[in-house]
Amino acid sequence: MHSFQQQWQRWRHDPRAAWVAYVGIAIALLAAPQLVSQSLGHSWVRTLDFALLWIVLALGLNIVVGYAGLLDLGYIAFYAVGAYVYALLASPHFNIHLPFWVLLPLGATVAGMFGVLLGAPTLKLRGDYLAIVTLGFGEIIRIFLNNLDAPVNITGGPQGVDMIDPIKIDGFSFGQRNVVAGISVPGLYFYYYLFLAATLLAIFISIRLQNSRIGRAWIAIREDEVAAEAMGINTRNVKLLAFAMGASFGGVSGGLFAAFQSFVTPSNFGLFESVMVLCMVVLGGMGNVAGVIVGALFLTVLPEALRYVGELQQLLFGRELVDASALRMLVFGLALVLIMIFRPAGLLPSVRRQREFASDSAVLAQEQASLYDAKR
Repeated sequence: MHSFQQQWQRWRHDPRAAWVAYVGIAIALLAAPQLVSQSLGHSWVRTLDFALLWIVLALGLNIVVGYAGLLDLGYIAFYAVGAYVYALLASPHFNIHLPFWVLLPLGATVAGMFGVLLGAPTLKLRGDYLAIVTLGFGEIIRIFLNNLDAPVNITGGPQGVDMIDPIKIDGFSFGQRNVVAGISVPGLYFYYYLFLAATLLAIFISIRLQNSRIGRAWIAIREDEVAAEAMGINTRNVKLLAFAMGASFGGVSGGLFAAFQSFVTPSNFGLFESVMVLCMVVLGGMGNVAGVIVGALFLTVLPEALRYVGELQQLLFGRELVDASALRMLVFGLALVLIMIFRPAGLLPSVRRQREFASDSAVLAQEQASLYDAKR
């Protein structure tokens, strides 16, 4: 075991090993749709596409929660704003059909403005109070989308907006099969590569923000806002920037979701989705980009894998003892509980968070020892 650890450390600090790992990851990402389709089925490529969208969403929330320490339970509202901006301006609803390269930046900008609108009244709030206000904001957006169909039909109400234009580049539509080099390629593959490019860009921006002066200011506010303000950090502007940046990620992801689904309804943007994104950040590892990616993939793939619970019951017992959907959610919840018990810092926590949990454990052990000595 010791020799294995030494070999691992040697590989970690070897530039050639790093390049081999990068090339291997690149090949795996490029070949993923074909491999997944052949081994698991075509529907899993669609799941893979959604996983990439969830990663972009989780990275945006990680800016607010992981970097700045601002608990946001209404983050899905920015996802809804981006989706509806794309849907209303690229569908027969208003008979407007703008290109995607205009709509995605526009959706990010509008979502960023909503982020500032959310952040401005909540600058003095922290913890549970901030969570309640952001939760209310998310519900307000959903209710507005659900009711803005009278007296003027703006959002389509509960029925939403359908027949949304797919993403097109010079007549090349991502929503249908296209022949590339003599091979017929499904539209799901093209969306996968587009979402992969958006995900890589979001990862790059997140890492650059984390290592920037603004990122260090966010971390300072998360650790101690009073001390950060005393050191000269403009906490008001930095907080608003965190809300705006996180919201813009949600706006881009929402626009891509609308183009991919070709329809949106308010039911797509409920409280459950907000909680899921927050779980991805917390369970993956707050403040750590790699951890957030792992958390998003885990919580996207696990519910889909648990859909086979009914078939497993049929195989083991010859009949379905428990309703498959109920058992699926039960196992899913149990998995979340076990992760929080055995990995409280997340599946892949940052070094800073690992130290915090280690120090808390050491303090708790010392307190328990002192209490035991006092009882003696």
